[in-house]
Amino acid sequence: MNGLRVALDGPGSSGKSSVGAAAAAQLGYRFLDTGVLYRALTWLAAQRGIDPEDEAALVPLVAELELAPDEAGDLRRVRVGGRDVTAGLHAPEVDRHVSAVSRQPGVRTALLATQRDLAVRGGIIVAGRDIGTVVLPDAELKLYLDVSLEERARRRAAERHLAPDSAAAAAILADLRRRDDIDSGRDVAPLRVPGDAVIIRSDGRRFEDTVAEVVAVIRRRAGEEQRT
Repeated sequence: MNGLRVALDGPGSSGKSSVGAAAAAQLGYRFLDTGVLYRALTWLAAQRGIDPEDEAALVPLVAELELAPDEAGDLRRVRVGGRDVTAGLHAPEVDRHVSAVSRQPGVRTALLATQRDLAVRGGIIVAGRDIGTVVLPDAELKLYLDVSLEERARRRAAERHLAPDSAAAAAILADLRRRDDIDSGRDVAPLRVPGDAVIIRSDGRRFEDTVAEVVAVIRRRAGEEQRT
């Protein structure tokens, strides 16, 4: 193995993707945001007019998804039929239905082998909601990015240049709360803090400080692995 397999879990809009990608860049690791796969499947289902709860119709669509590296080499882009569809992955319709799609047991099973295969040679940070508990339960390091619901909603509203007291900002808070309930309450691979995870809290912290802590923890664990 060339580096650790790092599982980075956390709730929706906790910054896993941006923090994980920045940490990977500093370490020379690859980065995989598994949420991209679920969002791409949700987008494709919407394009085909498929109900996000229709497991039997969703599973065959998985074979049409192709991960592709972005400019930094991270696996954060998706193609369908040779067409890059990444731009549509954060559409409001995808935001509304991605939790429903991702809670389908057949969908999660269909995507599991892909995620594990990409991580097998190490030197990778894999971000998601069930990485340390299901996808990579034997990862050399498990991290959990802990961010309050209110902070996550504030950040997303700021990204979209919305006033904090606007109806649109309130809708973001309500949607994140709904997604949290779905993700933590689903029967298959619910959002959980792995028992052996290092918890990284980012409320009230600068992005750079959170990334620096993640990098420091990974380097420390890598040093421990080399000594054993």
